[in-house]
Amino acid sequence: MKCASFKEPLMNSSRPYLVRALYEWIVDNDCTPHMLVNAEFPAVQVPQGFASDGQIVLNISPSAVRSLHMDNDAVSFEGRFGGVAHSLYVPVGAILGIYARENGQGMVFELEPPVMDDDEPEDDDVQPDDNGPPEGGGQPPRPTGRPSLKVVK
Repeated sequence: MKCASFKEPLMNSSRPYLVRALYEWIVDNDCTPHMLVNAEFPAVQVPQGFASDGQIVLNISPSAVRSLHMDNDAVSFEGRFGGVAHSLYVPVGAILGIYARENGQGMVFELEPPVMDDDEPEDDDVQPDDNGPPEGGGQPPRPTGRPSLKVVK
């Protein structure tokens, strides 16, 4: 079903919704939610001394953090590292995965490029690909090859 304007609607990222749902599911099952974060993503505020290879794993269980706030833009909370309190801020695009420490159940996400602010100029030098199907041709082309899923333990 198409919108009245006959344009495909732009949808919000599903990542924040999945992160919140998986967090709730992990906690409801009496497990410890851990969040894998790209520590080098713009606007991430995590203790860099605890990051390894540009990534950090954060225990976000209710007993480990204070003032946990999850919305469509970011996850923020207060946590302790080496006995020192830190305020952490993780944009949703920096979240690489969320899983239960006890059994590894959860989800890993693909890398997401940083979102440009409306204030930043867009690159107008991008030219359309002449090899693609003509615009307005209806359905987008189907991907070729076999679908693949990765089992995460």
